[in-house]
Amino acid sequence: MSDLLYGLITGFLFGFLLQKGRVLRYDKQLGALRLQDMTIIKFMLSSVIVAMVGVYLLHDLGLAKLSIKSTILGPVVLGGLIFGVGWGLLGYCPGTSMGALGEGRWDAAWGIAGMVFGAGLFAEAYPWLKATVYTWGDYGKITIPGILGLNHWIVIPAFIFGAVLLFRWFEKKGL
Repeated sequence: MSDLLYGLITGFLFGFLLQKGRVLRYDKQLGALRLQDMTIIKFMLSSVIVAMVGVYLLHDLGLAKLSIKSTILGPVVLGGLIFGVGWGLLGYCPGTSMGALGEGRWDAAWGIAGMVFGAGLFAEAYPWLKATVYTWGDYGKITIPGILGLNHWIVIPAFIFGAVLLFRWFEKKGL
């Protein structure tokens, strides 16, 4: 099977899960932004947990290689601000906007057009960004297990335990 076919299957599966998790709904997006509905946060954190276990398991089995990128605060902060403003204005993030369009919500098309425009703008500005923003706060290739000096299989269960406690707290608060 080709990598493109794997990508297509994974994309459809991800879209299906987004739809079944009801995170494509505008009220869920707005609720997350207003910290009144944690459905999207729970979905995202669950995805992080599954990916964390899967990536490290595949790495330990020799089936995948970790490719850790440098932690550079400048582009992370700037990108996070742009992402947050776009999400707040549109009511969809990139993944959910594609899913919403797939459900027939045409308002998401404006966000997708904005993302395409933004990607072009980024490509044009990249030489300037690389010389400036990409030099602000470079901490190198760091990971939480590396910072703590612990094996990742000690950190992962602790992270899962913390996530479960957070999920239980959300449920008690009706979030």
